[in-house]
Amino acid sequence: MQLRNKQDFWSGVMFILLGLGFAWKATSYSMGTAARMGPGYFPHWLGILMAILGFVILLSSLRKKAEKTEVDRFDFKILAIIVGSIVLFGFVLRPLGLVVSLFLLVACSSLASHEHSWKVSILNSIFLTLLCWLAFVKGLGLVFPIWPAFLGMN
Repeated sequence: MQLRNKQDFWSGVMFILLGLGFAWKATSYSMGTAARMGPGYFPHWLGILMAILGFVILLSSLRKKAEKTEVDRFDFKILAIIVGSIVLFGFVLRPLGLVVSLFLLVACSSLASHEHSWKVSILNSIFLTLLCWLAFVKGLGLVFPIWPAFLGMN
């Protein structure tokens, strides 16, 4: 057996580890039964399915017909931009409101793209902010500050 598709191999390993981790953590909650599911039932079985999917992906990377690929060097700068954008969103949600915070989240995280374009980033930020507002505030009725607190429009 020869490792041909390194991307699929490491993706499979990641799915297996995450799936087993979630399944194991879910056992600390009440499981219940299939008829009366407890809070740990769904995440446990979802983690198991994720691990099985990872195993299938891992096995497919070892086939003789698998496409030969290599894994590029991990780019920590991109990871830092994305995680930093999410942390920024968490810090500015209350004072700046959902609209400004989501706009900043999408615009800042788009800097991680190798094909970054300000025009596309701004259009994407507007679209995703509107979509989240419709889904979470209007659709689900979740209570978020919509606009910055200093404007007094909430």
